[in-house]
Amino acid sequence: MNKINVIITGRVQGVWFRKYTRSKAKEMGLKGWVRNESNGNVALIAEGSEELLKKFLYWLGKGSPEAEVDTVNVNWEETKGIFKSFEIIK
Repeated sequence: MNKINVIITGRVQGVWFRKYTRSKAKEMGLKGWVRNESNGNVALIAEGSEELLKKFLYWLGKGSPEAEVDTVNVNWEETKGIFKSFEIIK
């Protein structure tokens, strides 16, 4: 199992990005969390298979319908699966 730590930049707050991200992650069976950062970015951690995480990263490059994603910065790590679900952190 793999884990990704991701920072998404662009117009990603106030456009339902977290809600759509949680829905997509749950649909794909991924675990982790997503949150808004004070600087306007969105941060997330997701756990799952490498194949699913790559598909998720592709989706994150587009994001919610109103989002305008500039960059998706990702760090890959191995994990033991510490999350039980995928949640929005406020």
